[in-house]
Amino acid sequence: MQEEIIISGFGGQGALFAGQLLAYAAMDQGYHVTWIPSYGPEMRGGKARCTVVISDEEIGSPLVRRPSSAIVLNIPSMEAFEPAVKPGGVLVVNSSLVPQKSERDDIRVFYLPATDIATELGNVRLANVVCLGALVRATGILPLEAVKQALDKHLPERYRTLLALNNQALDRGAACVR
Repeated sequence: MQEEIIISGFGGQGALFAGQLLAYAAMDQGYHVTWIPSYGPEMRGGKARCTVVISDEEIGSPLVRRPSSAIVLNIPSMEAFEPAVKPGGVLVVNSSLVPQKSERDDIRVFYLPATDIATELGNVRLANVVCLGALVRATGILPLEAVKQALDKHLPERYRTLLALNNQALDRGAACVR
């Protein structure tokens, strides 16, 4: 088994954090993992994405050109990565910020108003975690509980007050996938 994931959005949307959390969860479950961040020099508001490769065998290359799944948090990410997802793959779209729909019928696409859900939860910055919950449920790559455990284990001390909200965001995202 090898899953290749791209998570992409604007800087400040938490794409890198979502990928890092997924990587930690997989690593804690005993998988081989790579996580590669990529962001523009402008940081907040610029392009930000990461790739995560999760495998039960050694990973030959950390480069991801045709992801098996992707999370897109904004329109430029949708335009760049929706065509790249492998047939049979999964695309999670933050429909609060991405109005267009995929025209592909060879992938499973999940539209969720992640920014709206995060706002309801009390912190708009949780949209990334909402989408991660949906991705984990849609792909079945890891149990949602493994991601929650990784969040508890690896969340920096300065963000510990957000642990319960992050867990709620994961649950809300997972609930959007039927």
